[in-house]
Parts: sequence; C-alpha cells; structure tokens
Amino acid sequence: HFRASSCVFSTAAQQRSTGDECGPEDPRDEPKHPLSDCALEHKAIKLEEQVRDLTERYRKALADSENVRRRTQKFVEDAKLFGIQSFCRDLVEVADILEKTAESAAEDTEPSNTNPTLKKIYEGLSLIEAKLQSVFAKHGLQKMNPVGGKYDPYDHEIVCHVPAEGLQPGTIALVTQDGYKLHGRTIRHALVGVAVESQE
Repeated sequence: HFRASSCVFSTAAQQRSTGDECGPEDPRDEPKHPLSDCALEHKAIKLEEQVRDLTERYRKALADSENVRRRTQKFVEDAKLFGIQSFCRDLVEVADILEKTAESAAEDTEPSNTNPTLKKIYEGLSLIEAKLQSVFAKHGLQKMNPVGGKYDPYDHEIVCHVPAEGLQPGTIALVTQDGYKLHGRTIRHALVGVAVESQE
C-alpha cells in the first residue's frame, strides 16, 4: 500500500512537473515582447509629435527660402533698374547747364538780332536738349513738372515762399532747379517756391 501511494505521488509529481513545463499557464513560456502595448503606444505618440515638429520646421524653412529667393530677385531687378542712378545724377547737371545755355541763346536771338551764327547755335542747343530728354525718357529718367501741384517733401525742397496770387496756399508757385525721378524714384529733389497767404 505504501509502495502504491508513493508511485501515485511520484506519477502525479511527474505529471505536474511535465504539465508545468509545457502548460500554457506558465508565464515563463509566453512569447516575451521587449515593450508592452502601453509603451508602444507612448512611443508611437512621441514619433507622431516628432513628425509634426519636423514637418512644421520643413514648412518654415521652405517659406524662409522662398522669401530669400524673392528678396534676392527684387534686389537684382532693382540693381538693373537703379544701377545707373549716380550716373543719372551727374548727367542731369549737364542737362541743367545745357538748358540754361539754350535759354541764354534764346534771349540773344530776338527778332531784332539778325546774327545767323547765333541762330544756328540756338537751334543746335535746342536739338541737343530735346535729344537728351528723349534719351532720359528711354531709360526711365523723367523731369518733374511740379508747378501748380501740391508740395511733397519726398519730391520737393522749399527754397522760398511766395505770395499766393491766384494759387492756393501750399501749392508750388515756381521751380528754381528741376527735380528728376528714375523709374518713379526721386534721385534729385526739385527746388521750389511754395505759395503762402500774404500777411498784411
């Protein structure tokens, strides 16, 4: 009887031992995952955040690069348009001298003066002046004609005040030196006299 019970015990122990080894209940035999579901979800959220962050940075870098490209293009276009600005400033001084000389010659070629040489000189100066203004216009350089218009500090410089006879106060009554614009940008202010109400 003792031998039979010890055999049963031994068989039961063996079955338990064998069952323990191959039974699904043993947590040691379950496939081991390096990360739990919670950890994987957390990692996925972090990766999504990084993707959003990198996408945002990429968009900003793209926008910055487009802004730089546009600014550079504008700079190049301005350089093409206004590269002759200082040359034009010097040339308008020559135009001033030519205009004054032509005016002086016009005064000397009155109908009473029959000097043909002086008349030819005046005609030549007038042709040169017209051609010079035509060349200016071709390259975007224009003389301002502010008489009768409103004073604008961006275009005009006041050198004197004159009584407003038939003009509204604040309007330009006379020009002592012509102003010029290159493609709409003032390169030389017009020196002007502005009409003011006479104080009596």
